[in-house]
Amino acid sequence: MKRILLYLFTFFSFINIFAGWFSRPSDDFVLIKGGDYFIGSPESEDWRGTDENRHSVNVNDFYISKYEVSQSLYESVMKNNPSTFKGSNLPVENISWIEAVQFCNALSLRENKEPCYEISSDKKTVTWNRSKNGYRLPTEAEWEIAARSNSQTPFWSKKVPGDKDANFYAHYPYQIEQNYFNSSVLETQPGYYRGTTVAVDSFLPNGFGLFNVYGNVNEWCFDFYDSYENSGNKNPYGVLVGSRRVNRGGGWNDFGKNLRSSYRAATPQNNKSFNLGMRLVANANDNVTGIVTTKEIQTSSVKKSTKEKTLIVYFSWGGNTRGVAKEIQKQTGAFLIELELEKPYSSNYNTCLRQAQEDQHKQARPKLKTKIDPKVFANYETIILGYPNWWASIPMPIATFLESYNFSGKKIMPFCSHGGGRFGQSLTAIAKLSPASTLTTGLSIHYSGGTNLSKDVDTWLQKEW
Repeated sequence: MKRILLYLFTFFSFINIFAGWFSRPSDDFVLIKGGDYFIGSPESEDWRGTDENRHSVNVNDFYISKYEVSQSLYESVMKNNPSTFKGSNLPVENISWIEAVQFCNALSLRENKEPCYEISSDKKTVTWNRSKNGYRLPTEAEWEIAARSNSQTPFWSKKVPGDKDANFYAHYPYQIEQNYFNSSVLETQPGYYRGTTVAVDSFLPNGFGLFNVYGNVNEWCFDFYDSYENSGNKNPYGVLVGSRRVNRGGGWNDFGKNLRSSYRAATPQNNKSFNLGMRLVANANDNVTGIVTTKEIQTSSVKKSTKEKTLIVYFSWGGNTRGVAKEIQKQTGAFLIELELEKPYSSNYNTCLRQAQEDQHKQARPKLKTKIDPKVFANYETIILGYPNWWASIPMPIATFLESYNFSGKKIMPFCSHGGGRFGQSLTAIAKLSPASTLTTGLSIHYSGGTNLSKDVDTWLQKEW
């Protein structure tokens, strides 16, 4: 009897090993063992967000690609290449979340696998059959588990990454903000800013063998953005209804603080960006079952705006954003309001930099001198919102404004002036602070915009206004 049991045990062990090998997508994927993991950040982590509550999750085994999806792979399947930076081994970017799940289905069919997703005709509802063996996007928990590779520090490497470790805005490594005028105290010094994407197999991989989990392009996840408390702990996949999808890892133009393993970015599922791509996962066994149906909230019915229903609101310190705002007013005829503070930032550049980072670090809400009658504000359908890119995000007066008025059902058209980082993570900040609004593709202007300002504004308005 013991011999028979031993034979049976050996036989079924062989079957399980074979099944695991057979289901493996390719050598470009690595197996992440299931179990209990911690995601999120401890309260002591510098630059953590209030939405990063550290907690335990339990996930099943899964496979994840070593690489971000390349342009050559995407183009071979979808027959187009939407990327801003062209190159066969560069990551595909400038794709929406919907386009990412469509690609997953198309690649699954090409490789005779079962597509994971069903997409409604209006692209608002996406149903995930969790038992299918095709390619899919990682859940937010799967992404962070894979990126961390068993670490609990801000970065998998434990050492703060620099320009030799990741592709990001390396002028601004982790914790540069509060040490801008004395960077010698930093573990990692400011480095080279490439200003473009790099090959998907660049730099050293993390402990699980994944390349570019930090920087290069942000990577779409399946989940709608929401509080972790609403997501569950066993194979979590987020809430079922939402207005923004999670993306992770930071991009080529992000600061070091936004590369942290726990940092959560959020973007409307139909929006695209030059620093937003994808990485694939697949089930490793048949132990995951169930149907998950998610639906995007209809946040605004505004398609085309009118000048009577449009309000331009902006905050400016050095005048660059003010100049862009006036050009937008010239072309739209919409009413224009400048946000002023009860206690303005210093007119001295270096002092203003310090004040701005201190406010951002503690997520302050500076009081606004500018007041808008809520009843008047309610009459506007479109808010064209302008600001300078400060420390890769919005100035905190913009946060005060977003929390002071009801943006439900409104269309927000963001624009910013910048010195090289374009939007940074400012769009995520706006998306999180105004979840009941529709956030359009933004307009980023380098400093004052130069001779192309009028044309750039016109092109943007033609598309979004």
